[in-house]
Amino acid sequence: MLLVEPVIGSWYRWPNGELFEVVAIDDEEGTVEMQWFDGTIDEIDVEAWPTILIEKVGAPEDWSGSVDMDPEDYTGDEDGEIPAGWHDPLEILEQSDREF
Repeated sequence: MLLVEPVIGSWYRWPNGELFEVVAIDDEEGTVEMQWFDGTIDEIDVEAWPTILIEKVGAPEDWSGSVDMDPEDYTGDEDGEIPAGWHDPLEILEQSDREF
C-alpha cells in the first residue's frame, strides 16, 4: 500500500468515495483539518491518516459544493437580475467609460 501524505490544498477521496480537501495541518495538536466537498469541516488525528485508504485526486471541476451556494445565490437583486460584471467583469469597465 502506498502511503499518501496530507498536503494543504490537495484533494483526496475517502474510501467511501467522498471528496475532501486538506485545509490545515496542526502539528501541535497532531491533527489534519479537512473540508468535505459539501463544505463541512472535520479533522482526524495524524496517526490515523496512514491507516485509512485515502487516495489523492485532482480538484473537482464543480467546486461549488464546498462554498455552500445555491443557484438563487447567483442572482443579483430581488428582480432576479444578474448584476453588471457578474458574467463579464469587463462590462463594469465599459459602463464606466461611457459615463466620462
